[in-house]
Amino acid sequence: ALPGAAAGSYLPHLPRVPVMKGRVHSIQSLGAVDGPGVRYVVFLQGCPLRCAYCHNPDTWDFSGGQEREAAELVQEICRYKMYFGDKGGVTVSGGEPLLQPAFVGELFRLLHGEGIHTALDTSGVWADWDGACQVLEHTDLILGDLKFATPEEYRLHCKADMEKPLAFYRLAEERGIPLWVRHVVVPGLNDSLEDMGKMQALAKSFSNLEKIEWLPFHNLCVEKYQSLGIPFPLAGTDNMDEEALQRLVEQLNAEGA
Repeated sequence: ALPGAAAGSYLPHLPRVPVMKGRVHSIQSLGAVDGPGVRYVVFLQGCPLRCAYCHNPDTWDFSGGQEREAAELVQEICRYKMYFGDKGGVTVSGGEPLLQPAFVGELFRLLHGEGIHTALDTSGVWADWDGACQVLEHTDLILGDLKFATPEEYRLHCKADMEKPLAFYRLAEERGIPLWVRHVVVPGLNDSLEDMGKMQALAKSFSNLEKIEWLPFHNLCVEKYQSLGIPFPLAGTDNMDEEALQRLVEQLNAEGA
């Protein structure tokens, strides 16, 4: 039995689409930063979170994007298979892919049939527990976007509960699926050694953790918010200096050695 199995109140009504079809926001055919190797990245439409530093508010609307069939998409992906090599494959990102579990589960099943590595880039927020379990049946790697280290920060900065993501990541841990934790570091919000130490401790509590990716905040998304007429919560916040972030990571690792 899983705590909080009913969909949270912050989850919007999902549009009905034919089984094994999903709403796709965009595609990057040869990506290099969303998992190991060269990857075909499918960004799905729809997200229930409202993270303060979200770079893609255009993915929020569940009625946006283009409807695609899983089998048709796999045929398209196979044309790029030669570029994947031994390490590459396909990453499904978002929006939030766990809110289209039938589509992602079928897509991953078909990709495994073609011998293609699958990675799930997710915030861990699910609407249907059985569907989330179905997705994991054919998931080779979890790119877990851990937002904050405490429930209070999740509610304040993401308008969401922390319970669902942790439950999902624990399930992946039980199934022995490798986990890469990804965490955005924002100046003045979560860039202290104390904040990063809490996140590191949470990440290391998962026995399937392979690595932590500390991602510097960038404010290039401001124009997207302006074009959509949506206030950007972090307007005026500077970019996270990558060298400063690297120094913080080195200091954090040195103190934890």
